[in-house]
Amino acid sequence: MPSAQRSLIRPRIHHRDIKERLVEAFLFICATSAVAVTTAIVVVLVYESAGFFERVSIVDFLTDTMWTPLFAEARYGILPLLCGTLLAAGVALLVAVPLGLMVALYLSEFAPVKVRESVKPFLELLEGVPTVVYGYFALLFVTPLLQNVIPDLPGFNVLSPGIVIGIMIVPYVGSVSEDAMRAVPNALREASYACGATRLQTTLRVVMPAAASGIAAAFVLGIARATGETMVVAIAAGQQPNLTLDPTEPAATITAYIVQVALGDLPHGSIGYQSIFAAGLVLLLITLLFNILAHLLRMRFREAY
Repeated sequence: MPSAQRSLIRPRIHHRDIKERLVEAFLFICATSAVAVTTAIVVVLVYESAGFFERVSIVDFLTDTMWTPLFAEARYGILPLLCGTLLAAGVALLVAVPLGLMVALYLSEFAPVKVRESVKPFLELLEGVPTVVYGYFALLFVTPLLQNVIPDLPGFNVLSPGIVIGIMIVPYVGSVSEDAMRAVPNALREASYACGATRLQTTLRVVMPAAASGIAAAFVLGIARATGETMVVAIAAGQQPNLTLDPTEPAATITAYIVQVALGDLPHGSIGYQSIFAAGLVLLLITLLFNILAHLLRMRFREAY
């Protein structure tokens, strides 16, 4: 190649290398930003919680059955908030898991293409509805409706927001489960049909076991989403720390308490202010536990199938 042509090509190659390195650097910053933000959140929670646990015994925090941090005789037992959080999430899962799974089964295996393309966008549209709207829907529609069935049901209870949270997370469970089922190779379905199985038998005995890792992950992610819900329970559950397993009674969740205190006038550095960080740290650990469980389930089912 003549030297004149080489002199023209080399600047172009060098310019292209610079552009590629800039793009790689930008993508690296984007990828690490999530890690940096998560690390910053953990550092803030741990730092503020350390000041809280210098004044409150961690044993009392985990075992006391009273949560009254804003009273004159303050007590800091996280169990009532933890119980309310898990109770609301449990009610939500009783609604979201069967409904979301049936939606996923229909869209993946039985719905015509036009129906699937029409229904799934509307299903995912539920994710964009503000949670405060769900909260007032639970308080003003679902609760009066349930009171027709349960006359003694109080105006604030865990059952109503739990049901609404379940409806709210159906798109998470249904969409992720449907994607996992559609990822199953068609060769497995065709082999099942060749053996004489019906579509329902193929769905239940072939597709679902093959997609079990994705379905399990969808369930666990739904639990994490229900556990972290704020506005629905803050509006409709009553914000009363109550150690109970009865969903017809009012209760408070960790997120509802954080909202309640964060909107108040507590001075920075006070023990009441620091209590929201201790509660937030517990919620973070719960969410982390659910994510680890989802990862372990995915790994286990992948090895099994």
